[in-house]
Amino acid sequence: MAFDGVGWIAAIIIGGVAGWLAGRFMKTDTGIVMNIILGIVGAIVANLALGLLGISFGGWVGYLIAGFIGACIIIAIGRAVTTRRT
Repeated sequence: MAFDGVGWIAAIIIGGVAGWLAGRFMKTDTGIVMNIILGIVGAIVANLALGLLGISFGGWVGYLIAGFIGACIIIAIGRAVTTRRT
């Protein structure tokens, strides 16, 4: 995934915000580093998944939306995996 119109530093900042929003929405208690990772990885996952459906996001707002959606998906998957283990 290219950071369409978003540089690396901006991607980290936007990813952190997206991860933080997703953490609040999904009611998790993760730190800032995990928020950044969830937001960036979430944006990549969401862009790939939505790209298969023909939907693409660009720019800061698009990256924030994709990061939020993807981070929520990753949090949900993580909860499903940890719930099944116990």
